[in-house]
Amino acid sequence: MSGPRCPQCSRPCPSPRLLPCLHSLCEPCLRRLLGPPEGPPGAARPVLCPVCDAELSLPAGGLGQLPPDCLAGSRAGAAAGCDLCADGAAAGRCRTCGLRLCRFCCRAHRRQKKTASHAVTELENTKDCSQAGKPLLCPSHPTEELQLFCEQCDQPVCRDCLLGRHRQHPCDFAGNVIHKHGDALKELLRSSQQHMDTLEDVLSQVEEMGSAVRSRAEAVAAEICLFARGYVKAIEEHRDRLLKQLEDLKVQKENLLHLQKAQLQQLLLDMRTGVEFTEQLLMSGSDVEILVTKGLVSSRLTKLNSVTYSTQPTVDDRIQFSPHERAGQCCGYEVFGAILNKVVDPARCTLHGEDLHSARQNQLSAFTLLCKDATGERLGRGGEAVRVTITHKDKKDCAVKPTVSDNGDGTYCISYIPEEPGLYAVCICVKGQHVQVGTKAVATDTKVTLAATTGHAVDK
Repeated sequence: MSGPRCPQCSRPCPSPRLLPCLHSLCEPCLRRLLGPPEGPPGAARPVLCPVCDAELSLPAGGLGQLPPDCLAGSRAGAAAGCDLCADGAAAGRCRTCGLRLCRFCCRAHRRQKKTASHAVTELENTKDCSQAGKPLLCPSHPTEELQLFCEQCDQPVCRDCLLGRHRQHPCDFAGNVIHKHGDALKELLRSSQQHMDTLEDVLSQVEEMGSAVRSRAEAVAAEICLFARGYVKAIEEHRDRLLKQLEDLKVQKENLLHLQKAQLQQLLLDMRTGVEFTEQLLMSGSDVEILVTKGLVSSRLTKLNSVTYSTQPTVDDRIQFSPHERAGQCCGYEVFGAILNKVVDPARCTLHGEDLHSARQNQLSAFTLLCKDATGERLGRGGEAVRVTITHKDKKDCAVKPTVSDNGDGTYCISYIPEEPGLYAVCICVKGQHVQVGTKAVATDTKVTLAATTGHAVDK
């Protein structure tokens, strides 16, 4: 015989019970869901619905207090099978025995003597299909059908219930009160349907937004890839440019070294020839021979001795790579990293500014340090380690705290505020080496100018 099935165990469910979340289960599944009794007797049991995971609070009376699922049969299929022959679709039901009957069995049911007096009704719509099951019986009086409704307890009751605990309660037949309670359910239904429309609209917007997010993410991913490809290309071009610059610098230094080497080798050869000839003349020549060739030898050696040459290589190996140095634009991207072949030479650095020679008490004064390389050419970058000390010549405990500001172009602004009049000794070091030392005169009222001295630190 066809019928509803339990959504949990998928077995036929002749009498499913309805949970507060409106999902129904068979009694065995409900008993497994409840498990062994816990807590005080009669207490509500919190459980989770196995279908929707909703947290539910089952009534204290147990499974018997859960209402039966009256619509389980109609949900199992409007075209339910005949309960007698199981071949045809149900077309009617017997109100006496509660069986679903196909058209052939309906006619046979009316002709048979035992069932000729039974009332058979046609199933014309879904509502009829839902009522085609057996009458709902009272859980307290299993032989009595639920036909009345107790308004005070808000539940269907049978005739025997009116004789018991519902004796003084206002009760009426179900058909008389269905309109009032049905209208209330319809109102709730309309409100729920409005919420459903809103939820469907919001879900549609969420799906559209999800699609928009995915599309936008794909577009941004494409932008990132395009940017990365361009950036990688710019970095590779900058790398090639740096390597070419390095190669050119290497070749330039090597050419200068080759030229210096050739000049020194030629000068050494000329010197050796002159020295060997003169040594042989002095050792083997006669007095007259020496005197005859003296003028020519002297002239040659004097000329060779007057040739100027560098006692150091004309170039050095000062080639550095600064990865954090800004290198401008390449293919529209800002790149970093530069080859530095200029290294600061503290002996070539100079100081500039009027406040280097004189200053006024309690007034801000400043002068500039200009960093240069070994050739005397100005460095075009900052980042050097500059240390400055300014102390009073007569009052050793009177020291001025200077401030050094890196201008990023090879110059450094050194500012200070002298608090006492008198002469001050200045010591400036770049990379631990002294640059220049001077003395300052500070007057209380008038400006006194003294010539600055150059060289290493004095008056330490």
